[in-house]
Amino acid sequence: MRTVITKLTVGIALLVFATWSNSQSTTPTGNLFGETPFGKPAFSTDSAVQGAFSGQGDTGGSAANQRSQTSTLISGTILDQGGGVSVGAKVRLTYKGQTFSQQVVSGNNGQFSFARVPSGNFQLTVSAPGFTTHVFSGNVRPGQAYLVPPIILGVGTVQTNVQVKASTADVAQAQIEEQQKQRILAVIPNFYVSYIPNAAPLNASQKFQLAWKTAVDPVTFLGAGVYAGFEQAGDRYPEYGQGFEGYAKRYAAGYADAAAGIFIGNAILPSLLKQDPRYFYRGTGGTRSRLLYALASSVICKGDNQRWQPNYSFMLGSVAVGGISNLYVPASDRNSAAVIFQNALIRIGQGSLGGVLQEFVLPHLTSHARKHR
Repeated sequence: MRTVITKLTVGIALLVFATWSNSQSTTPTGNLFGETPFGKPAFSTDSAVQGAFSGQGDTGGSAANQRSQTSTLISGTILDQGGGVSVGAKVRLTYKGQTFSQQVVSGNNGQFSFARVPSGNFQLTVSAPGFTTHVFSGNVRPGQAYLVPPIILGVGTVQTNVQVKASTADVAQAQIEEQQKQRILAVIPNFYVSYIPNAAPLNASQKFQLAWKTAVDPVTFLGAGVYAGFEQAGDRYPEYGQGFEGYAKRYAAGYADAAAGIFIGNAILPSLLKQDPRYFYRGTGGTRSRLLYALASSVICKGDNQRWQPNYSFMLGSVAVGGISNLYVPASDRNSAAVIFQNALIRIGQGSLGGVLQEFVLPHLTSHARKHR
């Protein structure tokens, strides 16, 4: 019996000790069964840990989430078609439906990166001089380090504009070569007429070229021969005599007059005075205005500066030809200074008459006369 009582006492003591130990590990307001006064279970540290990992229940979880947003990174490498890195390429980052925009330039290793960027659907636009623009789209999650696949830029289309402009001398050369095809009735040279009103001015070499072409033309030699025949028939310059010798002297004098007029009035003086020896066909306007224009052509010409000015070349050339002819005609037929100027005035009048013919008659009889209105 004593033994039973002893065992019962020990059992009650152990029960009391266990109850006291359990009360120390729970909420003080609980009872012996670990319940709160309101019948709810006591606070468990497991629920706090679970709330922390689920991001709910405390400010520490929100801070961690914010850190994952700001650590979002997008990076990549720009290459050319040969596999080499592209340095200095412009990379622009934009988001669909957002105003966010950033731009960086690829470095020496061709790499680029965007740090602390928003998450979502993004677009990269890559451009570089000489290459086509490349667009890449992707989606980056919060806190993700997104590595863009290597972007290879294609070679762009290179457009080169080359403006070829002929020099003034080249344009003038082409125009006088066209003029040298102009012949009255397809026979008589009509080289000193320009049917292009704004023709390019001639340089000195081209003026002499045109004079030489006229002076050595077969029609010029033929014209001097016909004129010498008339003089011989009228027995002008009796000192020359008759027969072949007299005809040869008259022919030489006649051709010398023609050549002097061509080179002095159309090449030498125009080169020195920078004037254009050509007649510029007008072809427009009333008859009266065209007639006055043609009559004034022997005293008014166009300068190399494309401006109208007194025709000193033709007027002085007319005087010079009269003076030079006195050097080879017989002494008895040499003219005085007064006669030389008188003949120069006659020559100027003939030039005016020639202008009227060039304006109203000869264009219809001239081959290759391309009149540019």
